[in-house]
Formats: sequence, structure tokens, C-alpha cells
Amino acid sequence: MVEQMEISKVSDIDKAALADYLRIADPSEADNTLLSAILKAVPAYMTKYTGLSAAELDTYPDMVIAALCLAQDMYDNRAMYVDSSTPNITAQSILDMHSVNLLPSGGDAQ
Repeated sequence: MVEQMEISKVSDIDKAALADYLRIADPSEADNTLLSAILKAVPAYMTKYTGLSAAELDTYPDMVIAALCLAQDMYDNRAMYVDSSTPNITAQSILDMHSVNLLPSGGDAQ
């Protein structure tokens, strides 16, 4: 029996956990290269989208689901053109809940 690692924050997601989530039983060298790129791209996307730092992403357990959804989407839709132009609703909803870069800064409105 394989022991499962608990993933409670975005920074806990590693190649093995991501491969398991994506149901890649025996990742090839090409898969590992892509998984490494995805593991860098997901938090970068999330921090730019929300305005949160990587450390702040780790304070919200639901961000793990958003990260995995984004990673799945990046893995499944590697082509320039995909059939759907709609974003992943689950990931977008979670990121929207925690987005701080769309809020007024508190300065004088003119």
C-alpha cells in the first residue's frame, strides 16, 4: 500500500503529487520536464492573478484545489488552440475569492 502525502498548501505540490493527480502512472522524461514547468507556472499565475504572495497562497487550503485545477488545465491544453474558450470555473472562483489586486488601494478617489 502506497502512503499518500497530505497536500495542505500550494508549496506542498511536487512532481510526484502532480503526476498522481494527473493520473500519470509512470512519467516519462518529457512528462517530468512538462510537470516541472507547470509547477513553476501555476504559482506564478496564481500570484499575478490574485496579487497575493506565494507565502500568502499557502495560507488558504482551497488554493491547493485551484492550483491542481490550473495544473490539470495546463497539462490537458498544451496546444495554442483549444476547443473551449472558457476558463476553469472552479479555479477562477477560488482565485477570485482571494484576489486582492482588484481592490481599491484606499487612496483619494478623483
